[in-house]
Amino acid sequence: MGNKCLDCTALTLTIIGAINWGLIGFFRFDLVAFLFGDMSWLSRVVYALVGLCGLYMLAFYRHCGRDI
Repeated sequence: MGNKCLDCTALTLTIIGAINWGLIGFFRFDLVAFLFGDMSWLSRVVYALVGLCGLYMLAFYRHCGRDI
């Protein structure tokens, strides 16, 4: 992972996505839909970005086996 800004942005969006899924699972409350509308173009962009960041975070698995 060479770009620290991209890494931090991807991690932040992934955490936001995880919190949103937790809210959906525990309380049936979709924060993204509440803020941006139910499947509006803006909420779809947020969902898409969170999904892409989740895929990007897969690259962090190669760091799991390294000694720190």
